[in-house]
Amino acid sequence: MGDILTQIQDELDMLLNQMQSSFAYIRNRAPPAPIPGQPMLSSMQEFEAQNIAAANPSAAPPAPPPLPTAEEFQKDIAELSRDMVLKEQQIEVLIASLPGLDKSEAEQVARMKELEKELEGLEGERMRAVEEKEALVKKVEGKIVKAGKMGS
Repeated sequence: MGDILTQIQDELDMLLNQMQSSFAYIRNRAPPAPIPGQPMLSSMQEFEAQNIAAANPSAAPPAPPPLPTAEEFQKDIAELSRDMVLKEQQIEVLIASLPGLDKSEAEQVARMKELEKELEGLEGERMRAVEEKEALVKKVEGKIVKAGKMGS
């Protein structure tokens, strides 16, 4: 598992996918609702199938699946809503676990400066280790070349 920010990003991606899927479900499966003063239209899926059939009368469009009843649709919407709320709560838990939320901005800046100094020190150690490694490699190569000359 990655760091907390990566987990938050992954959870947000999942939440956005859930939202997109929920909107698509609502768009395609919502039973038509009468609007006062307007003619009754079919569902979006039926409407699109009618448009496809009108544009290409030779192709038989697949029949859309039957629409859920109003009770089934409301039950599905409640389940989709619960899933999104649960995902949002999981994201809040991750956000709450981020370090530094209980510190002031000045304290966070001071901590970042400390960490920056520590990082500079570690970088210096790393550079010294790289130099030492290169010196040892040259020394070993020299000994190998010397041993090769002696054996010839």
